Amino acid sequence: MRKLFFAAGLLCSTLFAMAQSATDNGSAYNPHDFFLQGFNPPAGNAYRSANGSPGPQYWQNSASYTIHATLSEKDTSVTGDVLIQYTNNSPDKLDYVWLQLDQNLFNAASRGTAATPTSGDVIGILGVDKGGYNIADVSVTYGGKTYKVQPIISDTRMQVRLNSSLLPKGDKVSIKINYRFNIPAYGADRMGRVYTKNGIVYTIAQWYPRMCVYDDVEGWNTLPYMGLGEFYCEYGNFDYYITAPAGMIVYGSGDLQNAAQVLTPTEIQRLAKAANSDKTVAIIEPGEVGKPNMRPTSSGNLTWHFTMKNTRDVAWAASTALVWDAARVNVPSGRKVMAMSAYPVESMGDTGWSRATEYLKHSMEIYSKNFFEFPWNVAVDMGCNITGMEYPGMIFNDYLEKKGPLWFVIAHEIGHNWYPMVVGSNERKYMWQDEGFNSYINYFANELFNNGEYAHDLALFSKRHFAWLDQTELPKLKDPMMTVSEAMDYGQHYQYYSKTAVGLKLLRDVVVGKERFDYAFRKYTEIWAYKHPTPYDFFHAINSAAGEDLNWFWKEWFFTTWTVDQAITDVQYVDNDASKGALITIVNKGRMILPAIVQVTESNGKTNTITLPVEVWQRGGTWTFKYASVSKIDKVVLDPAHVLPDVERGNDVWGKK
Repeated sequence: MRKLFFAAGLLCSTLFAMAQSATDNGSAYNPHDFFLQGFNPPAGNAYRSANGSPGPQYWQNSASYTIHATLSEKDTSVTGDVLIQYTNNSPDKLDYVWLQLDQNLFNAASRGTAATPTSGDVIGILGVDKGGYNIADVSVTYGGKTYKVQPIISDTRMQVRLNSSLLPKGDKVSIKINYRFNIPAYGADRMGRVYTKNGIVYTIAQWYPRMCVYDDVEGWNTLPYMGLGEFYCEYGNFDYYITAPAGMIVYGSGDLQNAAQVLTPTEIQRLAKAANSDKTVAIIEPGEVGKPNMRPTSSGNLTWHFTMKNTRDVAWAASTALVWDAARVNVPSGRKVMAMSAYPVESMGDTGWSRATEYLKHSMEIYSKNFFEFPWNVAVDMGCNITGMEYPGMIFNDYLEKKGPLWFVIAHEIGHNWYPMVVGSNERKYMWQDEGFNSYINYFANELFNNGEYAHDLALFSKRHFAWLDQTELPKLKDPMMTVSEAMDYGQHYQYYSKTAVGLKLLRDVVVGKERFDYAFRKYTEIWAYKHPTPYDFFHAINSAAGEDLNWFWKEWFFTTWTVDQAITDVQYVDNDASKGALITIVNKGRMILPAIVQVTESNGKTNTITLPVEVWQRGGTWTFKYASVSKIDKVVLDPAHVLPDVERGNDVWGKK
């Protein structure tokens, strides 16, 4: 998700002062004592193999949902019921289950509200009128018998205690919940509503109670939702029905099942044309927005029916105010896949959202070709008041964005359909494992889209677009990457995105090599598709598939804030004769280690570049190597292309300036 980075700057100075004062007052408290995961790569076992793949007895539970929900414009609310079919594939007996109640973040008594800084609420947690879920009743069906339960609600979690234990290895239970919540105007930059000149755009997410993950690593994963740390969800099938005013178009994750009842023949015909077109096809043109002839009926409500299989979540949007267009997405298998965009008329233009479907289509094709084929049939890009948020088959983006930044945010948010929607990591605990991986694949999209149209766009090379980190920022980082999402300094959340992406590029371009790293990263994606990898599974998978023990890198890059400072200190000739070779001495002055890239220029004009492996540092911080010179050396430069995040460039050059 792309969030906080517009407004975070407003908080940085205040929060830094608060953190600094805590340090300067002599307190012994260190938040890393509580919020930093220890580096101790676990041994392989029956569930998770030492080579980073799921083990022979790997298991995960599943949750499928049937949902009915009604959007009420009168009081801007959603009322619904959800039937959850939960399967316990674990080897454990379960006496209770836990569910997520994410809307409770907007309750005035929530932990997220309590932990929002006094200096400002930048993501819309505060000020929601009567926010949170109203749970009407909960019932359980097990063994053919149905009974009501009184749930135990604690902040954004709900425990349902079962009358009969859910048995291991395949036992099933059904849970039905009736609920209601008010739609926030700006719901933590993930959902909400925006008022455009042709009507309101509703973007609805975290809109039903859903199961917490029970896994072999932590049992029940019940970290509260506090606004920043995102989601960890089980996979299953979704069958859902949205009832909304008849004048609205409802856009949902997955496949629309009743187009003939909710769309006009013209819209259906245009969708069929778009399904076979590489060019964007208008489904609702600007002059048709809100017109009665674009709806089957103009009074009452209509119910839209969607399904989506093997997914961890679904989201939807509804409005009378949107232009709608679509195009075909070409994936390697040849399946029928479509990209769609819906946006207010004020977003139109060749520098704006009129190119949104083009951006979405090509992003999906790049990721499908290079990493893993997009597994669902439709992806929708919604223009709204959310700066950038992702759900399976549905992304919400800023309707006022233009040019390169619009391309970038679309490419980024749809990229999340690979990480973590296909590769289902724990976002709430390890934010870098989805945001950073997704930012890494953004590099590929940026280089490949339209012959690099935006590859060198200066608008992207800023903290606002987090994948393009200026390496000089690294020394300023205060928190290691393994810091739990909610504990990371507000002004430095960009490192989850950028430091991860830079680190993976270093592995690919410098440490491991492109061919081996690309293979290992694709293999990781394939073996953990629709599963729940931990960071250690990722570390093991890359080590094994790339054939490289990278534990030194995982430790320094993800568990510390160390920096690299390589220096060149001396050049001597063998027997004081340049034709016999030179002895070049380099020093690793920082705590971080990386390979050394040394460019040598001789007086005869010859230039050569040598890459020394990281092993030169394994016995100490000084290394001397022999260079086969034939004439005097004019200049030696470390890291001439500046691909390493060296924090001090002043000591990287010996000889002529």
